[in-house]
Order: sequence, then structure tokens, then C-alpha cells
Amino acid sequence: MTENVWKRDEIQSPCVKLCVVHPEERICVGCYRSIDEISAWSRLTHEARAEIMAELPSRAPRLQKRRGGRSARVSG
Repeated sequence: MTENVWKRDEIQSPCVKLCVVHPEERICVGCYRSIDEISAWSRLTHEARAEIMAELPSRAPRLQKRRGGRSARVSG
């Protein structure tokens, strides 16, 4: 009977269950979506999801910037 189950052709969520919003970039460190994108995901069209999915890889470098930390603030 399971072969008769109707399946929707939709883009699945990119969530990787690492749900933390970066305080400066305001995107999730796990999936790179904004809070607005995450909360609207279930209501988005296939096209809107595809647009977001295409953009996500370009957001990753925003979270990989090295921060100076204490050594960058202390003058030699």
C-alpha cells in the first residue's frame, strides 16, 4: 500500500539540526538561512525554496571569518 502514497515534489529543508543564529550575521550557523526564511519555509513555493537553496552556499564564508580575539586588541 505504501507505493500508493501521494508524494509532493518539494525541496526539503536544509536544516542540519545545528540551530544557532549568528549574532552579527543573523543567519543560522547550521543551514545559513535567516530567521524569516526558516519560519516561512513550510509556506514557501518550490521556486522560492529553490532560490534560497541556490544562495545558501555563498553565505557560508560569512561565518568563517576569523576574529582577532584578545591578541588583536592588545597592542604589542
